[in-house]
Amino acid sequence: MSRSQVKNITGDSFFAWDGDVLVVNVLGKPSASKDAIGKPKGTQLKISVTAAPLNGKATDHMVRFLAPLFGVNVSAIEVVFGQENINKQLRIKAPSKLPSVFTRETRQLSPLEPTR
Repeated sequence: MSRSQVKNITGDSFFAWDGDVLVVNVLGKPSASKDAIGKPKGTQLKISVTAAPLNGKATDHMVRFLAPLFGVNVSAIEVVFGQENINKQLRIKAPSKLPSVFTRETRQLSPLEPTR
């Protein structure tokens, strides 16, 4: 997918669904002390990785770190843009599980049950 085809489907959230594909806006932190998924910051999710930011290696490391957390193969994660930037967008095809930050966000976004 080229940069001109990228659309903002996430709105006010850091993620959105495009069919069975999870679209995630990421604020990356390379050269961190540990690999970790942090908290959302605006419309991006903070993700720290231990790899240094050299020629996209930190992004490659991030994809390898995230794949098992979403229950997918590395090949199921596409870096739409930001391979060599801290601001990036990922497309994760058919994740079989979600880290807890996604389930917390989903609960906050879902409408309240009507009272009877």
